[in-house]
Amino acid sequence: MSANIFFEIQADDLDRAENFYRTIFGWKFKEVPGLPVQYRSIDNGGAGGGLLKRPAKTPPNECGTNAFTCSFEVEDFDKTAEAIEKLNGITALPKFAVPGKCWQGYFLDNEGNVFGIFQPDESAA
Repeated sequence: MSANIFFEIQADDLDRAENFYRTIFGWKFKEVPGLPVQYRSIDNGGAGGGLLKRPAKTPPNECGTNAFTCSFEVEDFDKTAEAIEKLNGITALPKFAVPGKCWQGYFLDNEGNVFGIFQPDESAA
């Protein structure tokens, strides 16, 4: 079984998406030339990732996720959720307890992608 993880985020506007994730999580981005699509690598100090120009249309609004959704660990759920909303992110599923594990929630970024954040907390109930 492989434990390696690599994620990719699709976006219509790479600069807008980069600013969103750099501001929220402090990620660093680097243009990757020579690919058949605009692509930026993501350095987040953990699992590697990439940001790419969306190659196909997005599903219509109000549809469920048609993708693999990633959740990112944060130190302070409420502070991070507030920052997401200040950058025009939208709460998709508000903060809820995963009993004995964490606080979890889901959001839409400013490109319409769903992602989650979670704050570990064994006392979550």
